[in-house]
Order: sequence, then C-alpha cells, then structure tokens
Amino acid sequence: MDFAELFSEAIRAIRTHALRSFLTLLGIVIGVATLVGVISVISGLNLFVRDKLFGLAPDVLIVTKFGIIRSHEDFLKAVKRPDVTWEDYQRLRAELRKAEQVAARVDGTAAVTYRDHRLGGVRLNGTTANFASIMNLDLAAGRFFLESEVRTARAVAVIGWDVKDELYPHLDPIGRDILLDGVPFRVIGLLNQQGKTLGQSRDNLVMIPIDTHRKSFTGRTSLDIMIQAQGGVEGVDASADEARALMRALRHTDFRDSDPFGVITAESLQEIWRQISTAAFLLTLLIASVSLGVGGIVIMNIMLVAVAERTAEIGLRRALGARQRDVRRQFLLEASLLSLVGGIAGVLAGILVSLGVDRIAHFPANVTPGIAALGLGLSIAVGLAAGYWPAVAASKLLPVDALRAE
Repeated sequence: MDFAELFSEAIRAIRTHALRSFLTLLGIVIGVATLVGVISVISGLNLFVRDKLFGLAPDVLIVTKFGIIRSHEDFLKAVKRPDVTWEDYQRLRAELRKAEQVAARVDGTAAVTYRDHRLGGVRLNGTTANFASIMNLDLAAGRFFLESEVRTARAVAVIGWDVKDELYPHLDPIGRDILLDGVPFRVIGLLNQQGKTLGQSRDNLVMIPIDTHRKSFTGRTSLDIMIQAQGGVEGVDASADEARALMRALRHTDFRDSDPFGVITAESLQEIWRQISTAAFLLTLLIASVSLGVGGIVIMNIMLVAVAERTAEIGLRRALGARQRDVRRQFLLEASLLSLVGGIAGVLAGILVSLGVDRIAHFPANVTPGIAALGLGLSIAVGLAAGYWPAVAASKLLPVDALRAE
C-alpha cells in the first residue's frame, strides 16, 4: 500500500467515528493549548522585562536600601537597614572615580489637581536633573528640568500620560499649572506613553526636582542612587565594587558583616526573572505533560478498540497481500492524524488564550513559529507513542485467526 492509500484509509476510519475521534482529541487539545498559551505569555514577559519593565540600562546600577528581596526574612532584614540619605548621594557623587554620572530619586505619592479635575494616588518622584539621561527617559513634549532648577528647588514638573489624559484631555499640558497636594507647579514636560504592566499603569506619574520634593513633601526619605558605570557594561562590576566599598565605609560596616544596603544591576534583575520564568515554565510543562499523557492514553485505548472492531478488515487485507508493516503504518498514521488535528486545534486555542490574556490582563504575549512547532511536534510524538502498541498488535494478527473472528 502506498502512502496515498494509507492516508485515504486513515481519514475514512476517523470520519466513520467522528464523535469518538473528537472526544479522543480533547486531552491533546487541552495539553497543547496550555503549553502554547503559557509559553507565549512567558516569552512575551521575558521580552517585556528585558526591554521595558525594569527600565534599567545594562551599564547602570542602583544603590538602594532594600535591594532585591527574595524572601520574607530578606524583607525584615532590609527594613532594619539605615536609609540611603542625601549625604550618601553627595559623597558618592563626589568620590566615585569609576562612574560616568550619579543620579538620585526619592518616591512618594500625591493628589494632582487642575481646576475641577483631580487625580489621587499619583506616583511622585523627586529626581536629579541627570536622571532622565541615565534612565533613558523619552519625552513626548517639552523638556526635563535643568540642574539650575534642581539646585534652586523650582516648582516645575514632568507628567506621565495618564495625568495628561485626566487633567488635560484636549489641551497641551506644557506651560500649564497643576497642584500637587495643594502646592502649585508648572508643567514643563510630558513623558512618552508607556502603557500597563500586569494591569498597573506606568503613566500615572509626576516627576519634580529632588530638592523641591525634599522641601515640600514628606513620606519616604530613603533615596535610590543610580550610578552609570565608566566604560559601559564592562565597567559595571568595578563600579559596583567601588560603590559598595564606599557605602560600607560610610556605614562603618565590619568586614565580616553583610552589606547594609542593596546593589541592583540589570543583570541581577534579569537573573531573578529567569529563575521565576524557568519555574513557571517547568510547572506549565508538568501540567501540559499530564494532559498530553492522558490524551495519549485515550488515543491508545481508542486505537485498541479500533483494532478489535476491525479484526475482520485486518484479516481480509492480510489475506489479499497486505504486509505487516502496511497494517502497522495504517494504524500509526491514524493515531498521528488524530494527534495532529488535536495539536493544530490546541495551537489555535493557545494563541487565542495568549492574545486574550494580553488584551484583558495586559500580560504581554509573544507567539512565535517555534512555540507553535513545539506544540505540534509534541502532539505528533504523543500520537506516535500512543499508537505504536495498537499498531504492532494489529500487524501481528494472523489472517486465518482474524477471518475466523468474523
């Protein structure tokens, strides 16, 4: 029997029991859809984290009170650390020799008001003038504040896109006044729209000079100090070591004690995310494997039933000259076609799920041909593995015994 004839017979057998074939596919569809959907979301998140989420250039490191928190114990230890102060920033800026530039930021929240429009819970960042260049901030309009405006604590502000939409939906915000917790500020810049991350807006933000923040607002007092390493990415380790040594000296830290502060680099953030995404991928693979395994068992069971139902047909084919390998290939092809159709349906369902998650929950998804090929490849492999035993059993039936069964 040639391949065209085998394919035709396999299609006929599947169509003869269409409902049974459909129910057989459900395990494969669910497993492949789970695999494709979650891997697409994880892949999209990896790209988003790498390019946008942390907003940290590879040659920039951050000295902060908390650093990277991996456990509840780490958090409790970090809470007890001393704040990173303005004096720390000034010493680092003056004494670091392996840094191109040093910037600082302090975070808070404020209510923003313009006439009868009010937006509460807005993130309020006080920064130095060079913060925009170190963090690669893009402006849609206007400008960032100048060093002279920071030094004289001018009441100027750069706003995010959400603030603009809420307060100035049909107006150019540049040059207009706003109130931050009742304090008047002049808008001089508008940040580019950044969208949402995990359902949280990144545009609900106002930035003001750090000296203005320190004089006009209370709240968090610990700073984040951004250091751009001299020599680019290759100089990050040396710059981090220098900053760590100076901070330990400022804290009078014993050489046996751990750092009473945290140092964050783009590489350390990526490493933490890789650990999280790898764990999520392995968990997804486990869940999908269970579903695919169940689907494979169902296919094997159905194929064994098909062998029993078609014993006379197998005997007749063998009596007419069909070889054992012809019978074996026919049943393997039927199992592979079943799993392939289930794999295609699962890939399509997984793509729809990942796109739905992207649109509704704002988890970025990245569906690639490689992910689709992985889903199809696994489904076909499961079909071949599940169909092998029934195919071998069918091929070993003797023509006389098969015809006698009829």
